[in-house]
Amino acid sequence: MATSEFLPQPARYAIFVDAGYLYAASGALLLEAGSRREYRVYAEKLIRALTEHADEQINGELLRMYWFDAAPRKQPTVEQRVIANLPLVKLRLGNLNAQGQQKGVDAQLRADLETLAQHRAITDAVLLAGDEDMLPAVEAAQGYGVRVHLWGVEPTHGSNQAEWLVWESDTVEVLLADFLRPYFVKVGGMAVPAPPAPAVLNGPRPPVPSPAQVFAGKVAPPAPARVGTAPPAGTAAGAPGTAVAKAPAESKLGPDRNQMLEIGEHVAQKWVFERGRDNIRDLLPGPILPPVIDKELLIDAEKVLGRSLRPYQEARTWLRDGFWERVYREFGIGIGKSDS
Repeated sequence: MATSEFLPQPARYAIFVDAGYLYAASGALLLEAGSRREYRVYAEKLIRALTEHADEQINGELLRMYWFDAAPRKQPTVEQRVIANLPLVKLRLGNLNAQGQQKGVDAQLRADLETLAQHRAITDAVLLAGDEDMLPAVEAAQGYGVRVHLWGVEPTHGSNQAEWLVWESDTVEVLLADFLRPYFVKVGGMAVPAPPAPAVLNGPRPPVPSPAQVFAGKVAPPAPARVGTAPPAGTAAGAPGTAVAKAPAESKLGPDRNQMLEIGEHVAQKWVFERGRDNIRDLLPGPILPPVIDKELLIDAEKVLGRSLRPYQEARTWLRDGFWERVYREFGIGIGKSDS
């Protein structure tokens, strides 16, 4: 028998995260919070930190991370959509019932872990979880020769992981508060963060850039004159700061401003209805949408409009304006509008 067969094989591992356990245990430890509504999570940075920590602990190649969470009617939240677009991350969603209980998450975790183990796709599995329902998944993976490394969150007192789950795992590690603290921020008693440019309620009202203008990082240019309107007296057509009839004529190629504002509001209203206020508030204070959400807004608007908006930057700006105006109105936030 060749001696090379006795040499250790390089490790290949996957990370399995029960987000419900991770969030609940971390919220209680760091912020004394009993609900996700009480804090925000920098999920992308947290995932990166977990991945880097696993790389330090296991000398091998990461296959991917599996992120197990739940949402009402399995409709992903803003945060979950962002997570789903991260490289080497696979989002798995169960259903979140009216009592706040996750349904179907354990079964998905067991299926993924057992399938990878059975096909020898991994040699090691990092499991960040605490529920005893994960025990069958651990035993199944070990039956195929996979080493299971259990991670937990530092408990506030006693233990927040099932005893049998700890006993059956090959190694056990506790993530301390100092490791997790940078990624959890308490929301506090405020309903939503203050908007970046609130409207003035008393006294003279100065020009306030719209959300899309802030998004673009520039102040709105002077409003163009309407077609057929003569330039101001003493000003030559085409002079600096003077609008000419040609610009509006070109804009006719794209959708109408009012139409885009209405579509933006329509999409925002649909989102609030389907995803709920708690999910939409994750977008606040704005006005910058996460790229994945901005893309969804564009796709939804194109479906309503029946044409592509990709050639029309101005139309996409108006679309975002309408979207934010509806969201701000939903949460009782004042914001200035474009004058054009």
